[in-house]
Amino acid sequence: MIGFIGGSGIYEALPLENTREEHVETPYGDPSAPVTIGEFGETGTEVAFLPRHGSDHGRSPTNLPYRANVYALKTVGVTHIFASNAVGSLKEDLEPGTLVIPDQIVDRTRHREMTFYGDGIVVHQSFTSPYSPELVDHLTGAATKATGAEVSKGGTYVCIEGPQYSTKAESEFYRSQGWDLVGMTAIPEAKLAREAEIAYATVAGVTDY
Repeated sequence: MIGFIGGSGIYEALPLENTREEHVETPYGDPSAPVTIGEFGETGTEVAFLPRHGSDHGRSPTNLPYRANVYALKTVGVTHIFASNAVGSLKEDLEPGTLVIPDQIVDRTRHREMTFYGDGIVVHQSFTSPYSPELVDHLTGAATKATGAEVSKGGTYVCIEGPQYSTKAESEFYRSQGWDLVGMTAIPEAKLAREAEIAYATVAGVTDY
């Protein structure tokens, strides 16, 4: 099953038919919202939708129930997650309105639960390629075909703690490292998807410089 995690501005389910809601109990509390499952498009492909911030954007990036969200999607049978993120651009050529399909992440967060493991269970998980290369390819092609917008494949998303935006000095530092995008929600979502053995990729919509 395909899962879709909707970021800022995407709070309602995709145009799905024959929908049902799954209220999943998890060891990590409630997910951001019930999981909406339905059939997408003419193929009838089953998709599970979850709004990351809840239906009313009521949670800040630091306090989002990332573990509960990924756990809930895994529980209903999701094997591949597509996500969306609203981001700021660190590059002049990535103008507002551009869609970017990043392939790398830099973690600058400080106060988040990063793993499903602990309490005597230590697991070292490979995270060399945080986004699935196959899903990155697929998203790039699909976004280009579906929207006609400018789509940029690849790039590095630096994830900051928030909810404040970066200072000018911080943004200049990120730019000097060659990073492309700055946002607040890729971590630990991507790490948890990897631990759950779910392929993961995101489409990042540039809102501003």
